[in-house]
Amino acid sequence: MDKKPVYPTSEVESKLFIELAKNVKARVAAIPENRDIYIQIKAIILPLVYFGSYIVALLHPGNKGLYIGLYMFMGITMVLIYLNLIHEAAHNNVYKTKRYNKMVLNLLNLLGANSYIWYNRHILSHHHYPNVEGWDTDVEQSGPIQIFPNNEPVGMQKYQDKYFILIYPLYLFNWMFLRDFRDFFGKRRVIRKVHGVPPLREKVKMIVYKLFYFFYQIAVPVLFFNVSFALAFGAWFLQVLTASVFALLVLLPLHPLPDNEFPEPDNLNNLPFSWMRHQLEVTNDLTHNNWFIRHILGNFNFHIAHHLFPAYSYVYYNEVTDEIVKFAKAHDLPYKKFPLVTALRKHYELLHMNAKGVPLHHVLEELDS
Repeated sequence: MDKKPVYPTSEVESKLFIELAKNVKARVAAIPENRDIYIQIKAIILPLVYFGSYIVALLHPGNKGLYIGLYMFMGITMVLIYLNLIHEAAHNNVYKTKRYNKMVLNLLNLLGANSYIWYNRHILSHHHYPNVEGWDTDVEQSGPIQIFPNNEPVGMQKYQDKYFILIYPLYLFNWMFLRDFRDFFGKRRVIRKVHGVPPLREKVKMIVYKLFYFFYQIAVPVLFFNVSFALAFGAWFLQVLTASVFALLVLLPLHPLPDNEFPEPDNLNNLPFSWMRHQLEVTNDLTHNNWFIRHILGNFNFHIAHHLFPAYSYVYYNEVTDEIVKFAKAHDLPYKKFPLVTALRKHYELLHMNAKGVPLHHVLEELDS
């Protein structure tokens, strides 16, 4: 197994983080209400909405517009389940016991993905080494899109800034049909370096769950509810397409921007920043903050708070972020936030620069000037 990157120890920044953590703990402790109950309510409501929409669609096979509309709505709900429940369950933030959180995490298996491999990708790879090439599965270099800068574009990657709009809507299709299988069976995948070889029982569970997913999504309507295959398949396709676009609008603006660092380990595998500084350098927030974002989208606008304090659920990120902003300003630490549209534009700029083979340090110099 490859040697894992190492964060350098900084006594000054370690003390700063301890101080920040104390501030955050005191701020959250001063909140009188138990906000976690809101997530637990969603753990009941959101799955009911998803599967309820599915049942209503089955009961109205003759109304094609309603059937397709409900399946597309299921795509939106799928992303909301991920943002509000699955992601929080991975950090044991929905319930106080790991057993109940694991039950919530298993919802991912019913949505076409795999909870086991995603959990390990997210916790052991992305959270440990965000934006580090070869260690963060979210910027793993493969296929037609190159996210990591400072590499020469290969083949069709030279044109990725032109065709990405055709590739990105296939995000969840790739996840369901390719990525999970490659991470389970591919010997050169990033997940192998951080986790090792997945056990056989998990491989079998992955295949069984995926077969069940396609059975209830497509086969059940055709076999038992007189839905034509074209309608069943088309509605499912639009569901996943809708979910892919919605998910990327939420996820893309938080890490892969030219304003964020993509730290590279040196010859001894040492990273350039301490752990705290690393999270601040590779992550940004979004400026938008309203009821919809806080309660429907799971406060993904406050992503720095999540990377620095993943043990706090998103319902506390308003206060946690307030402490981070004040602390960063007082100690001259980096803190970045952008409007959503600006962040999406910046992501496109990163794709464009990578397609042209422009090094990131050159991009940052232009931004500074």
